[in-house]
Amino acid sequence: MPTHPTRTRPNRPPRLALVLGSGGVRSAAAVGIAEVLAGAGVRPDLVVGCSSGALVGATIALRMSPEHALQTASELLSRELTRQHRWRAWLQLLAPRLAGFPDDFALRDAWLIERRVREAFGQRRIEDAPTSLRIAATDANSGEAAVLTHGSLVDALRASVAVPFLFPAVTIEGRRLVDGVISDPLPLAAAADARTVVALGFQGSMPGRVDRASHLVAQVSTATINNLMQARNAAARAAGQRVLHIELALERRVGCWDTSALRYLYEAGRRAAQTQLPQIMTMLEGRSMRAAA
Repeated sequence: MPTHPTRTRPNRPPRLALVLGSGGVRSAAAVGIAEVLAGAGVRPDLVVGCSSGALVGATIALRMSPEHALQTASELLSRELTRQHRWRAWLQLLAPRLAGFPDDFALRDAWLIERRVREAFGQRRIEDAPTSLRIAATDANSGEAAVLTHGSLVDALRASVAVPFLFPAVTIEGRRLVDGVISDPLPLAAAADARTVVALGFQGSMPGRVDRASHLVAQVSTATINNLMQARNAAARAAGQRVLHIELALERRVGCWDTSALRYLYEAGRRAAQTQLPQIMTMLEGRSMRAAA
């Protein structure tokens, strides 16, 4: 079996962690945030990502240029990836005894996602990223959060974005893993050892009206995820984590897969980080500051 060289990291707590939650293309604002931090000489030494935040977080941990990172995001956060139908899935839904209903059932085929992620990241391993990287997923069998810190970067990213029912689970080291948003939409707990955390997370938008089955599903899942994120944030504050939440000032609505807005989101991330930079520096200097709500 071939061996892979691993990067030796100092055995000390991260000084600054950048934690990125799920948010579709809005996660790309983190590229602007990371650029401002690096320009101020406070490049994060840990990146934690969940779902779309994991995809963008990987570009930051690999220290891609902003242009390269945004181009990668445009390929990985495209609506096209969600439209690869599995026609057999409808037969499995309507006649499960006849067609079978496997535990990796999915409405969509994940072949295009796998191809795009592999084209973007190749054979890289998580532990070999220049900046320490942790990827949040969910154990499909237990429902518990799973934090991936080593192994194939492609497999970990595929698992972190594997929305149940929509895409099949990804098996890693004997565990069936699905989207990290199911257990922790903004994985602050995965950066519990960091001295300071800068976080970018998003509340989901509830549907305006429920006039079809998909809107009902969206209403229930969005409410559940929003409440879970609030609970996780409260737990982080109670545990004494030093967290600053970055809030984006968006003047227009941005759809989940609106890749035409990537440059706009990048600039919004830059502006937000520049506004919050004095507070970030205060936290890094160890002066007291109440964690953001």
